[in-house]
Amino acid sequence: MRRSIALSLLALAIGPDTIRSVDAIPVRIAGRFRDPAGFARSSSGQYFVFDRRSQIVYGIDARGDAAWEIVHIGNEPGRILNPFAFAVAPDGTFAVGDAPNNRERIQVFNAAGFRTGGFTLPGKPRARVSLGGLVLNGIGSLQYTGTSIFLSQPDTGSLVAEYSTTGTLVRSFGELRATGHESDPAVHAALNIGLPLVDPRGGFFFVFQTGEPVFRKYDAQGHLVFERRIQGREIDSFVSRLPNMWLTRKPDSTEIPFLAPTIRTAAVSPAGHLWVSFSEPVTYEFDGDGDKIRAAEFRAAGVVSPDHMAFDEKGRMLVTPGLVIFDVN
Repeated sequence: MRRSIALSLLALAIGPDTIRSVDAIPVRIAGRFRDPAGFARSSSGQYFVFDRRSQIVYGIDARGDAAWEIVHIGNEPGRILNPFAFAVAPDGTFAVGDAPNNRERIQVFNAAGFRTGGFTLPGKPRARVSLGGLVLNGIGSLQYTGTSIFLSQPDTGSLVAEYSTTGTLVRSFGELRATGHESDPAVHAALNIGLPLVDPRGGFFFVFQTGEPVFRKYDAQGHLVFERRIQGREIDSFVSRLPNMWLTRKPDSTEIPFLAPTIRTAAVSPAGHLWVSFSEPVTYEFDGDGDKIRAAEFRAAGVVSPDHMAFDEKGRMLVTPGLVIFDVN
């Protein structure tokens, strides 16, 4: 215990740890992607890259020597159009969220790119608005385990919705947090947007992406285990500047409240540690009990502010932008 306290005090004194890249996809391969918004690896060693702007999912061999198109752009089932979210399961199957004709759709593919499941989410078609990777009105992130899909859907009254790969709603869990804006449903829902994350050690984390930085841990049944507010000198000034008032809108208004993201992305390591990357260039690591272990800064050719993080079978972190790999252990 004394050693732990001493290390924490030392970290506070010297600032964030610098974690340097140990590998990366070669530039001759990475340079062909226009907007790599997702980077992951299956247990077989194959890499996957989700190029949001090109609207294509690519495969890369384990050595990083060659890349090929797996899923192509298109409106019909088996292709993707206006994609917004991507997740890979350890077995190499993966899910993509897209929005053809402004209808939110989830599709599941095998490692070769053949569609094996999918469904369109209920609701009327609506124009999707995003800013800095944060979707302001609709689904913005998903988690896929190989059998279930987890979405953040605060406008339904719960933080997390679990679906089967055929679209059956299995369950919803997670009470919305109090925001002080319950009288304005749009603001209240926007302050409950977040990232549902599966903990390999059991249960789930949920990280709120807007407003005060907070995360929760739920057990496998969806019961709340704990809630933690995130604090640290690296983000204190930024958090103090977050807005807490929005213009009043008419009940039938189509205006969307603007909430800049507090948290860019988050992921859970095989050890069950939660990594949270902020809009400021700093990332925090928390252990399975929700205690902060360290603040970290990632460096490759320069400082890397992660837009997407995923872990491979070796426990290394795969990061975009840059398609860079870090050994966080």
